[in-house]
Amino acid sequence: MKKINLITVIAFLISALTFAQGGKFRDQIKASKVAFITNELNLTTTEAEKFWPLYNTFDDKQREIKKEKIKGYRNRLDDSEDKLTEKEAATALTQMEKTEDELHQLRKKFITDLKGVLPATKILKLKKADEDFNRKLLKQYKNKRD
Repeated sequence: MKKINLITVIAFLISALTFAQGGKFRDQIKASKVAFITNELNLTTTEAEKFWPLYNTFDDKQREIKKEKIKGYRNRLDDSEDKLTEKEAATALTQMEKTEDELHQLRKKFITDLKGVLPATKILKLKKADEDFNRKLLKQYKNKRD
C-alpha cells in the first residue's frame, strides 16, 4: 500500500511540475519513467529517497556526455563524410572510444554507488526496467506515427 501511495505522490508531483513549466515533453517522459521504475523495482520509501538522487545524477551526466561528445563528433563526420582523411577518421575513432570508456566508467560508478542503497536483485531489475521502459516508449512512438 505504501508503494502505491509513493508512486502516486511522485507521479503527481512530477506531473504538476511538468505542467507548471509549460508541459515539456521530456518532463512527461521523466515522470512516467520515475513511476515505471519505482513500480518495477518495488522501492520502499527509504530506498526511493536514496535511489532517485543517485539515478538523476547518473542520468544527467550520461545525457550530458552523449549530448556534447557523441553528437559533436557525429555532426563533424556528417559534415565531412566524403572528405574525411584517414587521419581524421582515426582521430574520430579515438574520440568515440574515449567517450564509450567515459560512459562505461560512469555506469560502473553508478552501480558501485547503488550497492550501498539497493540489494543486488533490485540493481539487476533496474537494468531490465530501464530497457523495458525504453522499449515501451519506442512502441508508443511507433504507434503514434502509424
